[in-house]
Amino acid sequence: MKLSESPAWVNLLNHHATLYGVHLRDLFAKDPARLDHLSAEAEGVYLDISKHRITPESLDLLVALAEQEGVAEKLKMMMTGARVNTTENRPALHTALRAPRGSVIEVDGENVVPHVHEVLDAMTEFSEAVRSGRHTGATGKQIRNVIHIGIGGSHLGPRFVTDALRPFVSPDLTMRFISNVDGADLHAAVDGLDPAETLFIVASKTFTTTETISNAQEARSWVTASLGDDAVSSHFAAVSTNLDAVEGFGIKAALTFGFWDWVGGRFSVASAIGLPVMIAIGPKAFREFLGGLHAMDQHALSAPLEKNLPALMALVGIWSIDFDGAQSHAVIPYARDLAALPAHLQQLEMESNGKSVTNNGEQVSVPTAPIVWGAAGTDAQHAFLQLLHQGTVNVPVDFILVARAAEPFGNHQDMLFANGVAQAEALAFGLTSQEVADSGEEAALIPHKTFPGNHPSSVLMIESLNPFTLGQLLSLYEHKVAIQGFIWGIDSFDQWGVALGKSLATDLIAELEGSGISVGTDASSAALIARYQLLRD
Repeated sequence: MKLSESPAWVNLLNHHATLYGVHLRDLFAKDPARLDHLSAEAEGVYLDISKHRITPESLDLLVALAEQEGVAEKLKMMMTGARVNTTENRPALHTALRAPRGSVIEVDGENVVPHVHEVLDAMTEFSEAVRSGRHTGATGKQIRNVIHIGIGGSHLGPRFVTDALRPFVSPDLTMRFISNVDGADLHAAVDGLDPAETLFIVASKTFTTTETISNAQEARSWVTASLGDDAVSSHFAAVSTNLDAVEGFGIKAALTFGFWDWVGGRFSVASAIGLPVMIAIGPKAFREFLGGLHAMDQHALSAPLEKNLPALMALVGIWSIDFDGAQSHAVIPYARDLAALPAHLQQLEMESNGKSVTNNGEQVSVPTAPIVWGAAGTDAQHAFLQLLHQGTVNVPVDFILVARAAEPFGNHQDMLFANGVAQAEALAFGLTSQEVADSGEEAALIPHKTFPGNHPSSVLMIESLNPFTLGQLLSLYEHKVAIQGFIWGIDSFDQWGVALGKSLATDLIAELEGSGISVGTDASSAALIARYQLLRD
């Protein structure tokens, strides 16, 4: 049976029709206890979904949908090693990366947790050696600059977490990241740095990723031009499973950290992919980060769906996408250090659930993932919130609020918090033409200063931003994505759509470096290639 024809889905469609034309103002006025029914808290993370265009009955029906699709059981299967990545016949066991030492999680009859902690222990030893100065560069100088080279999940996760935990980064270290094959990215990363004080971490599972290895080779040339070929072993570490390729590059086996094919790139920051994070904030803080991830894992696994934070976020997302017709979703953290969160979530959500085929190989019968975008706090207010308030599209928003600043400065945190709450309130309730008129505004401007409101948003609130709470937030979004995928019946853990463009690019690179254009190249691409070659040469 198609999802769109299932009993729970039909019940939701019928219920949605009863809410046509109902405004959030009316929903709040009719139910003084609304917030009690449409909010939840776990481990200090508070979620308010009362500003979505739903009622407690709506939530009951959404929970019934999750129960119909076996969400709780599928979460348990995912977290105990079942092969939920159906198209690649693999587990999606990123939750094992933050399981406490002594846990038992088996893949093909083998407990993977001891292997996870072996890698974490090796990362800890190397991180402490770098931070203490025991691991030096080829000339004996202390490492003061760490540059991480990766792309996709091997880049976005580590960069986001390092940025988010900026107050916890050692002041003795400069952390930079390279992902783009554009030479400007590499140039900007090494600009002003001393090769003798610089460590590169090359993150590529196969050590064949075109962009990553191209950048790594140029970084190698930058180091060896100053320090000679023998310096590579002191200035490079790798996160990879291809030991032969890593050794061929000149990186020591002792400075190569592995991970597993049951870890998807966008879910991998808790693995060795997080090595730059551990170096930046230290092993103790990194393990606190893992503790936050694990705490939310356990909440997602054990909390009833009606009070389960990831499930609630997933369900109101499905309501917005599939019943209210939203095609995009904005994430606005009112915390400067979370500015990179929307970029990380773009990959996490759109690469995971940007699918149009079910696990059974059939076309989906309902819309799936929205376009995810956003920006930090008050910057967003002066960029795109005009469209959200008075535009013609429906864009649900996640507002993320922090109660205490890591670095208090006057009343700035009060201003930041007030702006976040005010924007959520304004989007929900708006300003009627009568209210504008009553304020004394001239008649000609009343239509321009009227705000329709009725725009949905969720509010996530934490006490402070630290390694533990950041882990909670990241795990919350990871489970939200998985739960939506379970309900839509799609594989959230593969990414075949990335492969076609890569394959075509490989062929085009060969054409650009050769003299001809392949037979079968379309007219537009052929013209672009010819123009590029003319301008380049």
